[in-house]
Parts: sequence; structure tokens; C-alpha cells
Amino acid sequence: MNAGIYFNKNYVSENTKNIKLIESTLENNGISVKLVDVYSDLDGLDILFVLGGDGTILTIAAECAARGITILGINYGHLGFLAEFEPDRIEDALLLVCGGNYSVQKRSMLKISFDGKDYYALNDMVIQRNTGGAHFSNTVSLHAEIDGTTVDNFSSDGIIISTPTGSTAYSLAAGGSVLSPDISAFILTPVCPHSLHSRPVVFDDSSVVKVRAIGKRERPVLIVDGKVVGEIMSGETVTVSKAERNAEFITQDKKNFFNKLLIKLNIWSK
Repeated sequence: MNAGIYFNKNYVSENTKNIKLIESTLENNGISVKLVDVYSDLDGLDILFVLGGDGTILTIAAECAARGITILGINYGHLGFLAEFEPDRIEDALLLVCGGNYSVQKRSMLKISFDGKDYYALNDMVIQRNTGGAHFSNTVSLHAEIDGTTVDNFSSDGIIISTPTGSTAYSLAAGGSVLSPDISAFILTPVCPHSLHSRPVVFDDSSVVKVRAIGKRERPVLIVDGKVVGEIMSGETVTVSKAERNAEFITQDKKNFFNKLLIKLNIWSK
């Protein structure tokens, strides 16, 4: 087995001790390990330890999915929905990996096609109003259809198309429903729509969604897992479908998604 370590450089002091622990433990159990700095370092790996928050995992998840690498997340961020372990439980994580006593959960991803290129998202794709420069706009006008049937024309700050994994992120903040990770569905959530009837739409993940910019002077921004990838001209279409690849995460055998949801979102009263 070949393992890698990828960490958020903002937590160097916290990570130094834990990186050494991971390296020594894996090597003592006959598992080769290396630090990952660039995507090419991922080649040949089986498992990647990711030390950071959800944002850190999102920066590397699509590249891991393309190579069939399983992710083990150790949370140094705020919420940490994607990370299975907190820093004080790294030794438990190492016991699981070295003993092979873990489960692998597959998470569906989005494939976003635009301007001749394909992008992949574990969380979501967002089309939103342009907030800078000469193309600033107060709202954007978007036409959305699912499997060739019109869903709505949206005048809004934008729309989000999210996986179940991403349903607890921006989509949730915008009023979208929470989807459990094992459900075969995606969700389209309008952001601040100027309408009394526009609501989030949950649909089968085998469907194909097309979103077309219909505002003449607007240039909405296309964002994939938090990264801006381009601007959309009037008449241009973004196509979204289920990716042929999955992101894979190491989990413990006993896991309760809704229990984790309540704890992470601090819903329980004390």
C-alpha cells in the first residue's frame, strides 16, 4: 500500500507533530508514505491523509477521484463534514488503516461541462452574479431545464446545483434541503430569488441539467467547488450531470450522518 499526506499550510505548526506520527506509524507497518505538494505527487497512491478543513479536502478530492485514491480526512477546520477524524483521534485513524479495519464510502460528484471543458465537483456548482469590475450586476437571469423540461427562469443572485455531500454547504445556507450521502439525487437551489414561487428542486442524479444565461448585459460567474472557472456570456449554456467517478472516503463501521449533522451545525441546545 502507498499512502500520501496532504495538509493545509496554514496549520504547519499543528501538523508537524502529526505528520511525523503518521509517517513513522505507516512505515513501521510496511506502508510507504510521502508528502503531497502538487497533483502529480498523487500518482500511484492508494490512500491520502488530508489534514485540514473541508476546503482543503475539496481542493484535492477531484484529483483523488480521478486516480481512485481513498481519502482519510483529519479535521483542522471549522465544520469538518468531510473529515472523519478530529486531530486528537489520529492514532485511531492509523489503527484503522494499518489494520485494514475500515469502510469506504463513495460520494457522488458533478460533471460540469462549459466552453469545451469538463470540471468535477464533490460539493457544488454555483452560477452567481458578477460582483466586480465592469460586469457587476445586481441579479442574474438564468433559464434552467432538467432532461429537456424547463424548471424555471430565475431572476436571482444565482443558483446552486449540489450533490448530497454539498447539500450541507452553500445550498443549505441558501435554504436547500439536506440530502443524506447515500441518496441518488442532486438539488438545484436558487440564491435569493426575486420570486414568490422559486424553491429548491430535488431531482434524480441520472438527470442532465442545463443552465443558460439569458440576461443580455450580465456575465454570471461559474464556480466549481469554491473555485471560479469562468464567466458565462449571454446565450451560453452550462451542462451538469453525474460524474462517472466517485470520491471515496475512509469511514468507521459505525456512523450516523444525522448525529454528525446535529453536532457540526450546533443544533443541540445545552
